[in-house]
Amino acid sequence: MDVQKEIDKLRREIEYHNKLYYVLDAPVISDYDYDMLMNRLKALESEHPELVTPDSPTQRVGGEALSQFEPVRHQVPLESLTDVFSYDELFAFGERMDSLLGGEHDYVVEPKIDGLSMSLEYENGVFVRGATRGDGVTGENVTENLRTVRSLPLHIENAPERLIVRGEVYMSKAVFEELNAQREISGEPLLANPRNAAAGSMRQLDPKVAASRKLDIICFNLQFSSSGGYTTHAQTLDAMREMGFPVVSYSHYDNIRDCVERIEWLGEHRGELPFDMDGAVIKINSLAQRQALGSTAKAPRWAVAFKYPPEKKESKVLDIVVQVGRTGVLTPKVIVEPVRLAGTMVSAATLHNQDNIDRLDLRIGDTVLLQKAGEIIPEVLSVNKAKRPEGTVPFVLPEFCPECGSPVVRDEDGAALRCTSPECPAQRLRNIAHFASREAMDIEGLGISVCESLINAGLVKDAADLYYLEPQSVAELERMGKKSAENLTAAIEASKDAGLARLLCAFGIRQVGQKAAKVLASYYADLDALMAASAEELTLVPDIGGITANFIVSWFSNPQSRDLIERLRQAGVDFKSHEEKKDDRFAGKTFVLTGALSRFTRDEASAIIESFGGKASGSVSKKTSFVVAGENAGSKLTKAQSLGIPVLSEEEFAEMIR
Repeated sequence: MDVQKEIDKLRREIEYHNKLYYVLDAPVISDYDYDMLMNRLKALESEHPELVTPDSPTQRVGGEALSQFEPVRHQVPLESLTDVFSYDELFAFGERMDSLLGGEHDYVVEPKIDGLSMSLEYENGVFVRGATRGDGVTGENVTENLRTVRSLPLHIENAPERLIVRGEVYMSKAVFEELNAQREISGEPLLANPRNAAAGSMRQLDPKVAASRKLDIICFNLQFSSSGGYTTHAQTLDAMREMGFPVVSYSHYDNIRDCVERIEWLGEHRGELPFDMDGAVIKINSLAQRQALGSTAKAPRWAVAFKYPPEKKESKVLDIVVQVGRTGVLTPKVIVEPVRLAGTMVSAATLHNQDNIDRLDLRIGDTVLLQKAGEIIPEVLSVNKAKRPEGTVPFVLPEFCPECGSPVVRDEDGAALRCTSPECPAQRLRNIAHFASREAMDIEGLGISVCESLINAGLVKDAADLYYLEPQSVAELERMGKKSAENLTAAIEASKDAGLARLLCAFGIRQVGQKAAKVLASYYADLDALMAASAEELTLVPDIGGITANFIVSWFSNPQSRDLIERLRQAGVDFKSHEEKKDDRFAGKTFVLTGALSRFTRDEASAIIESFGGKASGSVSKKTSFVVAGENAGSKLTKAQSLGIPVLSEEEFAEMIR
C-alpha cells in the first residue's frame, strides 16, 4: 500500500475509535489494539516526517514547551451569562421574553459545566486554533494544550470551510481525585476543586504536563459556521454531535415554567455526573429570535444561568480518626453517619488540624453541618451544640504517632503535628512513591500501586532497596510479568544518573522541593559537600532560610538517613551535581521576565539567571532588581516602570551574561 494512503487510513481509523471511546463511551476494540494502530502510525510518520500534519492523532501531545500565550481576538465574543438564584427570578426572565418576543418561543435547558470556556476554530475540517475566553473579547492561544484533550476532534469529515465552536474544558471528578491523591503523596497542597485544576492544567507552558492531566471537553454552542442553514440552537447541537464533538445534553420545553422540571432533575443528579456543574442554563431556542434580542454590554438577553445553592446537611459524628501522611503530618478526619450530599454518600470529612477542631469545638457524638467545598470535598461548617449529648469531651490529637508510637511534635512554623520517626510504616509507602515520582528520580512505571505491591511482598522497605531489586522477583508480583519487570528494573537503573538536584528532591526533606534542590545542587558539587555544610553556611545559599537550613542539617544527621545514603552510594547512584553554575554575578538579584523573548525561552532565561546565583520570580515587587522585557510586555512592565525598577531589553540581558 502507498505510504500516504496507509497513513490516511490509520488516521481515520484512530479518530473513529477516539470518537467511540471519548465521545460516545462505546469502544469496540481493546486498548492493546488501539495502541498497535497508534504505534504503526507513529512508526510511519517517523520514517516519513514530511507527511506529518498538525491534525494527526500523534500530535496530540505537543513537543516544545511554550514560552508564553499569545493574545487571540475572538471573531465572535464569548459572552458570560446573567445569573438567577430563584424560580421567581427565572419566571421574571420568561416574562421579559414574552414581552420582547410577543409570539411563540421555546427554550432549551442544559447543565452548566464548571470548567474553562474555550473557542475552537476549524478550517476545512482541521482544528487550527483554540483560545481561552479571557475577557470575552480577547483570550489566550492555548492550541497546543487543547490538542492534548482526547475528546476534542482534530479533524472533522464533511465540515464547513470555517467553523467556530464554544466548549468547556473540564477535569472529571475521578481524574481530580486521582490527581489530588498523587499530590498528597508528593506532599503538595491539594487542589480545591476540578475547575481550578482544569484551568491550571490548560495554562501549563508545557503541553506534556497538560496531557498528563487527562482533561475533557464538552461543546455547547456553535459560534460560527460558513455554511449556515440552522434555525434553532437544538439543531446546531445535533449537528455538532454528528461532526464528532462531545456535546452537552439538552432538553426542549415550550414555556419557562416547564423548564423547572429539568432544572430540578439536574440539581438532584448533579453528583452523579462525571463533571462538576454549578447550575442549569436556560436559552431561547430560535437563532433568529436570539439575533433580534441581542446582548447587553456583558451578557446575551436570550439566556440565564440558574445557580444552585450549596447543599448542606446535618449528620452525627461517630468517630475522629488520625491518619499519618508522607511527611509525617497527623491529619484528623471526622467519621459521620453516611448522608447523601450533592449527589454522593458522604461518610467522612477532613478536619485539617487541631486548631480547626478547637475553632469548631468539635467532639465525638456531636451533630455537625456538612457541605462539599467546591462541590467535591466534604467539610464541616459548624457544630449544632443544641444537639450535643451529655458527657462529651474535647478531642485532642495524640502525643504519640498512632502508626508507630513515636513522639509527635508541633511545627514551629505552623499548626501541623508531625511524627518524628523516619521509619514510620505509614510514611514508607508515600516516601518511596515520592522518591520515584516525576519531579524526583522520575522512575517510569513505579507508581503508588506498584510501590505498594513491592512493600507488601517484602521486596522494598526504603528507597535504597529499589536499586537491589531483581527482575525475576519483581515478575512474580501480581499483574506484573517478565517484560514489565524488566522495564521497571531498567527504569530504576537509568535513574541512578538523575543527578544531585533530583536526588535531593527525592529525599523529601522538608521545604526542599524541586526549586530549592536545584539551587543547592548549583552551589554544591556533590552530596558529600552538601552533607558537610553547617546550617549557617546553608543560609548563604539564595532562597535557603534558617528554618530550611536546619531541616536539611537535621535530616542528614539522622542515622537512618545516613544508612539510606550509604546504601544508595553502594548501589552506584550518582551523587554529583549536574547543574551548571558559572559565577555569582547575579547573587542577591531578582529578575522578572515578561513579554515574548526571541533569544531564549523563559525556562532557558531562568536557568541562566540561577546559574549566575540570581533568582527568577514571576511577579514584580519593590524587591525586584531587574525586569527583562520582550515583545508585547504587559502589566509587569507597567508596574516595574511605576516602581522605578530597571528594565532590560533582551539585548541588554544578553550583554550581562556574555
